[in-house]
Amino acid sequence: MALRSLVLFAALALVGCSSSPTADLVLTNGTVATLDDDHEQVEALAAADDTLLAVGSADAIDAYVGGDTRVIDLQGRLAVPGFIEGHGHYMGMGQAQMQLDLLGTSSWGRVVAKVDSSADETASGAWVEGRGWHQEKWTSTPERMVRGFPTNARLNEAAPDTPVYLTHASGHAAIANDAALEAAGIGPNTPDPEGGTIVRDAQERVTGVLLETAAGLVQEALDASRSGMSAADRRARRERQVRLAAEEALANGVTSFQDQGASFETIRLYREMAERGALDIRMYAMVAQGEVTPETQERLAEIRTVGAADQHLTVRAIGEVTVDGALGSRSAWMLEPYDDAPNDTGINVTPMERVREIAEIGLDEDYQIAVHAIGDRANRETLDLYASLFEAADGRGAERRWRVEHAQHLHPDDISRFADLGVMASMQAIHACSDAPYNYQRLGAQRVDQGAYLWNTLWADGAVVGNGTDVPVEKIDPLASLHCTATRQVPGTDTTFTPDETLTRRRALQSYTINNARMAFEEDVKGTLTPGKLADVTVLSENILTGPPERLREATVDYTIVGGEVAYANE
Repeated sequence: MALRSLVLFAALALVGCSSSPTADLVLTNGTVATLDDDHEQVEALAAADDTLLAVGSADAIDAYVGGDTRVIDLQGRLAVPGFIEGHGHYMGMGQAQMQLDLLGTSSWGRVVAKVDSSADETASGAWVEGRGWHQEKWTSTPERMVRGFPTNARLNEAAPDTPVYLTHASGHAAIANDAALEAAGIGPNTPDPEGGTIVRDAQERVTGVLLETAAGLVQEALDASRSGMSAADRRARRERQVRLAAEEALANGVTSFQDQGASFETIRLYREMAERGALDIRMYAMVAQGEVTPETQERLAEIRTVGAADQHLTVRAIGEVTVDGALGSRSAWMLEPYDDAPNDTGINVTPMERVREIAEIGLDEDYQIAVHAIGDRANRETLDLYASLFEAADGRGAERRWRVEHAQHLHPDDISRFADLGVMASMQAIHACSDAPYNYQRLGAQRVDQGAYLWNTLWADGAVVGNGTDVPVEKIDPLASLHCTATRQVPGTDTTFTPDETLTRRRALQSYTINNARMAFEEDVKGTLTPGKLADVTVLSENILTGPPERLREATVDYTIVGGEVAYANE
C-alpha cells in the first residue's frame, strides 16, 4: 500500500468518528457492492487523495463532505471495485485502434471489402493491417478453403500491389496477400519455422495463411517497412498506442490492466509515462518471454518493481509464455487428435525445454510465471513442469502464485492439480461463449463436457480463478465476459454452453476484481471497496447483481474512477 495511504488510514483510526476528515470525492445514494465481508453492501463511499476513507450509509458518509468535495449522486446506480483486466495485450489493444477492425465481420467477403476500401486510401508503400477475422463465425463459407481457412486469392485481387496482413481474432494465425508474402521472402520453398506452419494446398502452393510463429515472418517485414521512421515518430506512435488503449480500457470500467508480454522497451515507456502521470491506468506488466534469457537475467533484476509511481506500475512477472496456440486455428496442443482433423494434435509453439529455462530464471529472480496453455496436453505439460520446479526448489508453489493463462481444456486427471499445486487459473469467460459454436466440432462431446472452461469446477476445488477478455482477441468489455461467466449463453442464441460451469453473479464479479488482484499480489491495495485501499471504482447504470441476467449485457459504464479521480464519465 502506498505510504500516504497507510498514514491517512492510521490518522483516521486515531480521530474516530467525532472528527471526520474531508473527502475529495463522495459517491452517495446508490448501491455500493464492496465485496468486503465486513461491509458487503452499503449506500455510499468517501475518498481522499487516492484512498478510500469510508463506506457506509448516505447519512454517515455525508459527514465527510466539505466545501471542495465532489459529490456524485448515484441515483440508485451500482458502484463496484474497479474492474481489473486479468489477461490482455495492452499495446495490441492500442494498435487495434489504428488498423482495420475485423471483429464481428460476418463473411470473408466483408473482410475483403474492408481491405479493398482501405487499400484505395493507403499511401504508396504503406501496408493494410487488420485484426479480428474468424472463419468459424462467418455466416457463409468461402468457395475455396484449405485446412479450414480461406486462401489469399481475393486479397490479391483487391490489393495486388499493396501488402496486406490480417491477424486472426485469436492472434495465433494470420493471412497475408502475395505482396506481403513477397516482402517477407516467403515462397514455394520456404520451410516452416519452429513452432509454426505456412499453410499450403494440395499442390504445395502457399495459401497466405500463417499459423503461430510463421506469422512472425510477415510481422518482421512489416516492422522493417517502418524502419525509415524517425526515433521521434516511432516514440509518438507508441505513446499514441498507450493513450488509445487507456481510453478504451477506462470507457469499459477497467482501472487496472495485466499486460501479457511487454518488451523491455515497452516497460521503459510505461515507466516514463507513469512517472509523469500519463499512464492513466494501473499497469501490471509482464516481461515478454523473448526478452528472458540467461544473458538478460541481470536486467530482470534491475527492472523489477512493485507499486511504482503511486501504484501505477508493477513489474514482477514473465508472461505469457506460449506453450501452444488456439482452438480456432487447431493449434491448441491436445493429448488426442482433433475430431475434425484426425491427423492433427495442435502445435507446441515454445519447446518445453525453453519454457523450463524461462521458469528457472523466474525462480532465481522471484518473478511470477504465466504460461499460455489452451489444449489439455499444453496444460498437463505446464503443470508437470511447475510441479517439478516447485519440488526441486522449496515446494512453496502457492506463495509464488504461478499462473496458467486460459486453462481452457483440461484432462479430468489434471483438474485438481491447480489447487493442489497452488497454481492460479487465469481464464477468460468470454471465450467460452464465443468459442462454443465450434467446440464440439473440434473436440467431441466427451472432451468438452469433461474438461472445457471449468470455471465452477476449479473454483469449487479451491483454485483461484481470474477473468479477462484477452483483448484485442475480444473487445475489452468486462460486462460481456461477466454475462458469459454467469449464463454461458451462446451469443445470438437462446442456448447455453456447459451451463453447470456458471458462477453466481457475486463470484463472477469477484473473478474480475479481488481474484485478479490476488493474481497480481495486490489484494491488500485493490479488489474490494475497503477503507484504506485504493479508491478505484466502477459505476454501472444497472445493478448487475440482481434482476434478470440481461442486465449484465444491458448495463453501461457511467463512471470509471482511478485513485479517487474520475477518469471517464459517460456524459
